[in-house]
Amino acid sequence: MAVEDGVWIMKGLDRNDPYRIRTWNELVNWINEVGFLPLFANDVEGFSAEEHVSPDYWWTGVRDEDPWEWREIIASSHRVAYGKFFDQKAGFISLEWLPYFANFRRKGYDFDSRWEDGLASRREKIIMDMLTGRDEDGDMTFPDDQILSTELKKKAGFGKGGEKNYSGIVTGLQMQTYLVITDFRRRTNKKGEEYGMAVSVMLPPEAVWGYEAVTAAYNESPAESYDRIVSRVIEKFPDAREGDVIRLIGRRP
Repeated sequence: MAVEDGVWIMKGLDRNDPYRIRTWNELVNWINEVGFLPLFANDVEGFSAEEHVSPDYWWTGVRDEDPWEWREIIASSHRVAYGKFFDQKAGFISLEWLPYFANFRRKGYDFDSRWEDGLASRREKIIMDMLTGRDEDGDMTFPDDQILSTELKKKAGFGKGGEKNYSGIVTGLQMQTYLVITDFRRRTNKKGEEYGMAVSVMLPPEAVWGYEAVTAAYNESPAESYDRIVSRVIEKFPDAREGDVIRLIGRRP
C-alpha cells in the first residue's frame, strides 16, 4: 500500500492472474508456506499478503473476496496467529513459527517474569491483568468471556481522565507476542442489536494454543530464534535488504 498524489494505491496482482490468491484458505496456505507474512506491502518486495491478492477487492465488504474481511475470518479460525507483529503493523504468523517469535520478542520472559524484573510498564500490567490470572496451582488462567477491545479499554481505566495511550500499549504487547487478535465482533446496543464496525478481541496466545505450544522454543536463546526468523525471510525473499528486514522483524537481541 502506497500513497501517490494523496491517494492510497494498493499493490497486487491482476484479478485474472493465475497466481493470484483468491480465498482466505489459500492465504492461510501461503502464510504457512512462508512461515509469517505482513498484511500490507513493505520494503521487502513480495513479503506481504497485499502483493499476492487483487487490489480490486479490498474494502468491498464481500466477505468471500475482500482481503480486509479475510483477516477477520483468519483471526477467528485460529489456524495462524494474527496481530500487529511487523514494525507495529498487522500480519500473520504460522503456528510453526509462533514459538520462535515468542522466544525472540519476549527474550525468554513470560509476562509475569518480565514484570517482576522491572521490564514491563504499569500500564502493560493493567492490560495483562485483565486478560490473565493464576489458579491455585500457579497455572495461567483466562477470562471465560472474551472482551471487545473497546470494553477492555474502559474496564482497564484507559481514556478521558484515565490511563493514556491504550492503542500504543496493546500494540506493544502484540509486538512482544503477549497478545494476539483472536476474533472480531460487532458491538451490541441495549436491545442486543449489532451495530458499527467489527471490533477486535485480544487474548494471550497461550489462551488459544496452550502454554507448551507457544513457549516451545524457550529452550534456545532469543538470538537463535531471531537468526532463524531472519534467515527465513532471506531464504524466501533473497533480494531483501538487511535494513528492511531488521525494520520489520526487529534487532538481534
